[in-house]
Amino acid sequence: MTILYLLIPLSLILLGLAVWAFFWAVKHDQFEDLEGPAHRILFDNDDNDLTSEQRAERKKAATKQASDDDHEPHA
Repeated sequence: MTILYLLIPLSLILLGLAVWAFFWAVKHDQFEDLEGPAHRILFDNDDNDLTSEQRAERKKAATKQASDDDHEPHA
């Protein structure tokens, strides 16, 4: 019976830690995209791993490379 004096506060502390971890995860957008990782494995394209800013930079660089290739005289 005396073990309950230890187990009840310990379980309440663990419950409090679990609730804190859940709210921390929600606040830091850990549940923002639940389906993306499941679908990402089906595609060979690595662009899914990049942020939108990095994708825009890569697209701009590819467009610039294509326009540079078009303007070069071919021998």
